[in-house]
Amino acid sequence: MPDIAAPGVAPIALDAMGGDHAPEEVVAGAVRAVREHGVPVVLVGSPRILYEALVLHDATTEVPIVRAEEVLSMEEGALASLRRPRSSIAVACHLVRRGDACAVVSAGSTAGIVATGKLRLKSLPGVLRPAIAVALPTRPRPTVLLDAGANAEVKPEMLVQFAQLGTAYAETALEIDKPRVGLLTIGSEPEKGNKLVRRAHELLSAAPGLGFAGNVEGHDLLTGVVDVVVTDGFTGNVALKTVEGSVRYAFGELRDTIEESPAARLGGLLQRRRLRELRRRLDPEEHGGAVLLGLNGTVVIAHGASRAQGVSAACVLAARLAARGVTGRIAERLAPAHRPHRLWRGAPGQGREGAAPREGRDHP
Repeated sequence: MPDIAAPGVAPIALDAMGGDHAPEEVVAGAVRAVREHGVPVVLVGSPRILYEALVLHDATTEVPIVRAEEVLSMEEGALASLRRPRSSIAVACHLVRRGDACAVVSAGSTAGIVATGKLRLKSLPGVLRPAIAVALPTRPRPTVLLDAGANAEVKPEMLVQFAQLGTAYAETALEIDKPRVGLLTIGSEPEKGNKLVRRAHELLSAAPGLGFAGNVEGHDLLTGVVDVVVTDGFTGNVALKTVEGSVRYAFGELRDTIEESPAARLGGLLQRRRLRELRRRLDPEEHGGAVLLGLNGTVVIAHGASRAQGVSAACVLAARLAARGVTGRIAERLAPAHRPHRLWRGAPGQGREGAAPREGRDHP
């Protein structure tokens, strides 16, 4: 891939005020990204606060600061993007739009990041809705799940676009050749699911340039049977948090089991290196967070509870995606030959909200 530390490469615009542990852990993550990975970073936020944090790392000459007068709190939603036009996430997006940064990273409010990104960076031509993609830690390679929370209600055509977005992400970030796409629903048969899913299945089966493999179920999320799993944002967010909770529960049970007896503790000691590697592979902090796809710019959403390691990983992920041109790859996939059908007007024989179709118009 292109060298993300090459001279002249635009830096990552890091929202230093977003996240549960901002700005201290965010600044520490920025310094880590610069020193350990060679990723150029510019911090966006309150200059005084950020300068004091950089002093603690002796990094005042390594990481520049761009002033932002406002902050989106973790409790604020989408409307805050309008109320706070000078927030740190808004300024970070503005840097990307001007070409002064190659990507945005934030651990702040997801709703605020999505709304601000749409407002400041705008959607790529033809994109109906941007979607949040996350990489699940499956073997032998990660599985991309989207949408993970940006769109609670969608239309079938949007799910087809999500498949295109996810395919471009899998090809770019994960270097997967011809990704297989699955539609998340309640059964493997094409007729399983509600009206939305059944219609999406029809459109995905006919979509050019997609390796659609059919329906997948919840128990398939961590099996690696497909490379991209497509669903609406409500279902995807529930599925993602269920997986995260299950991993935490499993590790808690494993820890308790290892501590139950001297023999178990000895076995745990002998397997310590493999257990650490397993924990690292399943730790969200290691993967850099989610990616908001479909905008005129790369946006990485780190976990709200990210510490320095998670922030650093998010910066590395953002730099990699920008260097590999994920935005351009998505634009290519959404060229006229690959765009989904017109917005669905309802079931066959129906118009919008069940009304009869108008004369002279085709309906699926």
